[in-house]
Amino acid sequence: MIPFFKYHGAGNDFILIDNRENIFNIDNYYIKNICHRRTGIGADGLILLNRSTENHIDFNMQYFNADGFEGTMCGNGGRCVVAFANYLKIIDKQTIFKGIDDIHRAEILAVNKSIIRVNLQMTDVNTFHAYQKGYFLNTGSPHAVLFQDNVTNFDVFNEGKKIRFDKFFHNGTNVDFVEKRKDSLFVRTFERGVEDETLSCGTGVTASALAWAIADKIESPIKIQTLGGDFIVRFHRQGNYFSEIWLEGDTCQVFEGKLP
Repeated sequence: MIPFFKYHGAGNDFILIDNRENIFNIDNYYIKNICHRRTGIGADGLILLNRSTENHIDFNMQYFNADGFEGTMCGNGGRCVVAFANYLKIIDKQTIFKGIDDIHRAEILAVNKSIIRVNLQMTDVNTFHAYQKGYFLNTGSPHAVLFQDNVTNFDVFNEGKKIRFDKFFHNGTNVDFVEKRKDSLFVRTFERGVEDETLSCGTGVTASALAWAIADKIESPIKIQTLGGDFIVRFHRQGNYFSEIWLEGDTCQVFEGKLP
């Protein structure tokens, strides 16, 4: 029996496993099954917290999408694994860990029972391309950010699915539909690998904030609302180069159990 924990970051939910002793045998079909919402635990993805062999790295994060296959960086998953590392007493308030894309710093800002607020540093961004009514950029995962009116009533699933497989993108893309509001953004995301809308997406809200900064010269910090919760994105911008990009939001441990 393998212990697991269920976490979510603004409704983006994950199965987390302490795999420092290599107790989990990676099987793509099995991962897909346990992420299934009717016949499994139900999650947007699975995260393994692996041991690091580097002295300055606290742990390694390995992320699998709900389709069972290893994915690119997951911002909400990164914040959840930091909260999990704190729960396991691997870290205290600050950490440095390695994701598939790069080294990440993170800090725990507040703890209120099962709610932990985490601030995660994302990778620098210095390349973006105009695409339809927005931009295409990579914030650890690729995102097409499209500015759209009345996102609340927009058909995110069908419209997102069309763009997700657009030949413009070499390996497909995540798609963010973004509504500009008075002093914030409202974002809904179609995630590749999940192949559906998720309640929020960390790399997606980060990409949306940077796209707004590019389009309308909006300065940091940027507040973002999603169906699952709220975020703050901060960054330093010099021309078209974005650095010191931080994604802040809440995480929550939901329950624990054991896998057969």
